[in-house]
Amino acid sequence: MRYRGLGDVEKRQGILSAVIERGISGKGQVVDAAMVDGVPAMMGLIHSMLARGQWSETRGTNWLDGGAPFYRCYTCACGGYISVGALEPQFHALLLEKAGLPNDHQETQNDETLWAARHVLYASAFLHKTRDEWAEVFMGSDACVAPVLTFSEAQFHPHMAARQTIVAPDGIVQAAPAPRFSRTTAGMPKSPTAVGADTDDVLGELGYDAKARAAITG
Repeated sequence: MRYRGLGDVEKRQGILSAVIERGISGKGQVVDAAMVDGVPAMMGLIHSMLARGQWSETRGTNWLDGGAPFYRCYTCACGGYISVGALEPQFHALLLEKAGLPNDHQETQNDETLWAARHVLYASAFLHKTRDEWAEVFMGSDACVAPVLTFSEAQFHPHMAARQTIVAPDGIVQAAPAPRFSRTTAGMPKSPTAVGADTDDVLGELGYDAKARAAITG
């Protein structure tokens, strides 16, 4: 079995499918997994909305691209940002309640003719507190509202810290191995070495003796 292409998710799915099929047929095959094919496959929701006339190609006017006042980011009093993704009615109701927004917006949540005015109202509301104050207001709720963290802040977020999602071997911040397994634990990543620092080891693994390696590396 061989594969070509770089679509990561599609590659894994294709390889797994081919392994299963090989167990049935006893034959191998090429797995063609291209990113250009994988991205449209993951956009089924958008394609279905386009087919129903529910998605506009005008930027910033749609449900998921910032057009909806309940699905976008807002600036806070401190200059930081809060992300809002309250699509479902029950989440939207919590957003209105905790942000102090009009309850009757629940009845007309998806009325696009009202979105522009609500952008202004919601933006004004979120300017009344800092990002961290809003995070405290929404903490533990299902309103789908969360602070927008910087890269340096993300590693210290309670959830990220509890899972140790981001690690820093030798002070170099990087992602911990994923996915995780209950029985076979992956080792932590090593800190990066300088360019060429591994050349001698690589040449040794390729079968070059010390003299040959010295001649190559100078």
